[in-house]
Amino acid sequence: MDIFYISESLVSLNTIEDAPPLAPINDHDEVQQRFLWLDVTHEEVAQNPESWRDEVERITGIRIYDPHLKDVVNLSHPSYFDATQDYELVVFQKLALHPEVNTNSGENLNKKIPAALHKLQTLPVSFLLLGTALITVRGKHSRTVESTRSKLLAYKTKPENNHTSRLPASPEDLMLRLLNLMVDQYLDLRQPLTHQLDRWQHALLDPRKPFNNWLALLDSRLELRKLDHLCEEQYDAMQELRDHIVDTFDGTGSHQHSRAKDLLLVRINDVIEHINRVLNHARRLESSLESSVQIHFAAMAHRTSEIMRVLTVITALFMPLTLLTGIFGMNFAQMPLLQNQNGFWIIMGAMALIVVILFGVFRSQRYFEDRARRVAD
Repeated sequence: MDIFYISESLVSLNTIEDAPPLAPINDHDEVQQRFLWLDVTHEEVAQNPESWRDEVERITGIRIYDPHLKDVVNLSHPSYFDATQDYELVVFQKLALHPEVNTNSGENLNKKIPAALHKLQTLPVSFLLLGTALITVRGKHSRTVESTRSKLLAYKTKPENNHTSRLPASPEDLMLRLLNLMVDQYLDLRQPLTHQLDRWQHALLDPRKPFNNWLALLDSRLELRKLDHLCEEQYDAMQELRDHIVDTFDGTGSHQHSRAKDLLLVRINDVIEHINRVLNHARRLESSLESSVQIHFAAMAHRTSEIMRVLTVITALFMPLTLLTGIFGMNFAQMPLLQNQNGFWIIMGAMALIVVILFGVFRSQRYFEDRARRVAD
């Protein structure tokens, strides 16, 4: 477990042995705000949950409840928010950097689904807000947390640079920054997912090559549906966090305290807006995929109708000829033209004339025009 001491102008990395208990911050102490960030992986907590909880209690003075201790090590836990009198818990499902190592979902990762949809494998990140400390329990490979750690540690070497971003002012501020970056990872998938959908549409509507990869298409639709449900859970968790901040703020604090609350609400609204964008995009992709399937079956029905039209025209052309051959094939001794030496050619001429007449009638009805010309007209 890594422990970061964050103040207004300093970030330091400490070990568990070097981390003394952190005294509570006075609400009226506006000179030097400070808090701790305890970053730990799921594996470290799962090795000895009780020992880890004792260390957290020693550092922060707050003991984590048993149900929440189980939640932070549950790799299949959905996104949600819960609050107690001592702390708040946010569980947030994020994109997994290496989805092949997530074997807890029990899913077959070798399914023939597009590469872009393989990236939708997720892993929960737990945030514990303990007054003057933030605890993150995350997977071993977390691109968001690792990049944030690097930026915070690099900040201490150039504190006077006005072009750098300011440090987080509170544990809530740091948590919302991390959440915003995690949601942005979903936004980065919009382009590859859209390109994959375009390839599905071309494959579905290509008349030269019949589409037979229906299992992969179904798997892709299921993955998009999972993304839809995932965003809804994230939205509900963030909405509950926002309501909690609004309900617990009594408005009697200092002006700076009130401004800090307003900034938190702005950041939460920004995270919710990003989640809504991902949710709307997932629903558009799912709707477009379903529309493509419907267009595919409509095109198949249209091609079948075209084939039946051609067969019907051919049947109509040969039906009179079949009637004539049937009549002259009857076993009567006396029949017109039967004894005539030119009877064969007379019947053949009549049959040819019938075909020409029917052909002219069908052509006047535009039965022989190709589809492209009829559409153009």
